[in-house]
Amino acid sequence: MAATTEGALKAFLEGLGSGVPFFREGPRTGQAPPFGVIQREDIRLNTVANGDFGDPSADLAIVEILTVDLIQAARTRTSSTVAKNAERYGLAEVLAAALHGCQLPAAPAPITAVRVQDIDRFPIEDNRIRESITVEVHRPLRRSEVIPA
Repeated sequence: MAATTEGALKAFLEGLGSGVPFFREGPRTGQAPPFGVIQREDIRLNTVANGDFGDPSADLAIVEILTVDLIQAARTRTSSTVAKNAERYGLAEVLAAALHGCQLPAAPAPITAVRVQDIDRFPIEDNRIRESITVEVHRPLRRSEVIPA
């Protein structure tokens, strides 16, 4: 079991067999693309699912917002004057399709839903392409701390 939802996403995405390593919060120093970075952006109470707050022991449903950034090289040099595309076209879409509706069995809390909100593509910078997948993870708010193994 992962200690965080980000860790569960990492395990799920690396298990897809794409050959892309994923990291929480940032890559290792000198990591060559392609690679992915998973970060938690926000946790919000799911006010629709929670209903009445009269029972202090009732489960609180939350929506955890995470981003999965896919970083790829845009081009590789084949000679001193020629470069070819290095991007794996559609890889972000394949990852988003796999995430949408997945179960995340390694998550530290039971997941009720995983929903992809969008995929953003950013301009090429330093010969790198960045595509960002925004994911909603619906789950109960944990009442106990997760202690890593």
